Amino acid sequence: MTLNTLWFILVAVLFTGFFFLEGFDYGVGMLLPFMARKDNERRVVINTIGPVWDGNEVWMITAGGALFASFPNVYATLFSGFYLALTLMLVALILRGVAFEFRNKSESKVWRSLWDWAIFSGSLVPALLWGVTVGNLLRGFAIGPDMNYYGGLLPLLNPYAILGGLVFVSLFMMHGANFLTRKTTGVILERVQRMAFPAWIAATVVTLAFVVWTYFATDIFSGLKGLLPAVMAAVSLLTTGWLIRINKTGWAFITGSLTIVFATAMVFAGLYPRILISSLDPAFNLTIINAASSPYTLKVISIVAAVFVPIVLIYQIWTYWIFRKRVETTSEKLVY
Repeated sequence: MTLNTLWFILVAVLFTGFFFLEGFDYGVGMLLPFMARKDNERRVVINTIGPVWDGNEVWMITAGGALFASFPNVYATLFSGFYLALTLMLVALILRGVAFEFRNKSESKVWRSLWDWAIFSGSLVPALLWGVTVGNLLRGFAIGPDMNYYGGLLPLLNPYAILGGLVFVSLFMMHGANFLTRKTTGVILERVQRMAFPAWIAATVVTLAFVVWTYFATDIFSGLKGLLPAVMAAVSLLTTGWLIRINKTGWAFITGSLTIVFATAMVFAGLYPRILISSLDPAFNLTIINAASSPYTLKVISIVAAVFVPIVLIYQIWTYWIFRKRVETTSEKLVY
């Protein structure tokens, strides 16, 4: 295995971890206004992700950093071509982070409602835009021979990519609902259990439509490398629905997580050895060869990753272990 392939896999693993962890994080944020009606209920929902949401976002930063270090041409093309969309995403994420901190600074109902909706929108917009981005990665966009994107924002907001955004939103809401069934009690748990199956139905319908469109619009399923993880994602998704129906919430969360993991694996496996697809000419594709850093750079960052990635993993596992219990509420206080 070459270092180019190794770093392609590592970037894929980092984005997989990000979508898995931030997926239920975004899902909880999107469900907040609907699963919690009173202020103390909303505090419970927020506290389910309170200790971990910022750690989850570290995966996005790490994945972006790894992409910049290993495939700088991809980083430059992607982040410049999607500049407006990424700016909007960052604004939404900043607003979301501020909302977590500012919500309890006042007892005013209007004040808290404002920041609750900020958490909702700050979760919805990034989920949608990540799906739009992935949709364009699968379909390809107008990359020229100089590795620059030509077209602006509107061509990126095509129907196929928007459907990809809806896939991310629906899967993350299902993922968030499954997470809340493991972290809440009482009336919140009852509401979440009632809506988990409808959320699964919505995710399944939208995902099925996207997979069919992907089959006809892209070459991602050509050969087993993209098809095999797609089949595994489908099996995991169908199993999740069955487990929700029989109220096996722990297993439903696991299989829902596997759905996201296998779907992300499908994207990267289907792209390999390409990273960005040019819709103008296949000769303009950015691959693990023409977009990579020098062999010496890849060697150095491999050593750095071998040292620090395990440390980050250990810390995050420890965090989830410490805050593993359900969040309960009384009229006076929250209890872990």
